[in-house]
Amino acid sequence: MGDMPCQKAIDDALTMRAIIKHKFFILFITLIFNLAFCSNLFASQDAFISDVHLTNTRDNLIAYFKVENAFTEEIKHAVLKGIPASFSFYITLDKVNKALFNSEISDLKITSTLKYDVLKKEFVVTRPWKNGKPFVTESFEEAKVAMTEVNNFMVAGLTDLVKGKNYKLKLNADLDKVTLPLYLHYIFFFVSFWDFETDKHVTKFTY
Repeated sequence: MGDMPCQKAIDDALTMRAIIKHKFFILFITLIFNLAFCSNLFASQDAFISDVHLTNTRDNLIAYFKVENAFTEEIKHAVLKGIPASFSFYITLDKVNKALFNSEISDLKITSTLKYDVLKKEFVVTRPWKNGKPFVTESFEEAKVAMTEVNNFMVAGLTDLVKGKNYKLKLNADLDKVTLPLYLHYIFFFVSFWDFETDKHVTKFTY
């Protein structure tokens, strides 16, 4: 009889352990479901290249294009907290050869960076590829346009092109990975979801 209280305590402990394991299992399944839902939500808003336009000056081949769906609510929220966002654009021009591998004429990377000044309540867009002067605005919409549009960009000199030959312009963009201080990693855990990389957009043309 003296062993009964001890056995009951053991049984109670085992029951409590089983309950805790069950609750952790339910929590784990719920977390996985929520992450899957978030991934599907973000995937439905994939960024992509659009409005590609090629023209030329007397000496150079000029490209215009923009990125759609680059700014999710998560990116906007992070930017408004003062986290800088940098978009990199990759521009490649190839001459199409029938019998051989294509000849690469240009392989370029340019970057635009957005930083929100919390004290001044201003958005500052830096585009070294465009000019040396930052674009400053109080409007997030204007800052988005400045970040996602590439205008009047020189892809190659016309002396690098041959009349009557075929060419491919390949474009894609991504959001550079963000490195945060350790104390911000928990607060901004969502940064793993707000990076993007567009599919490669190919434009074929004959010079």
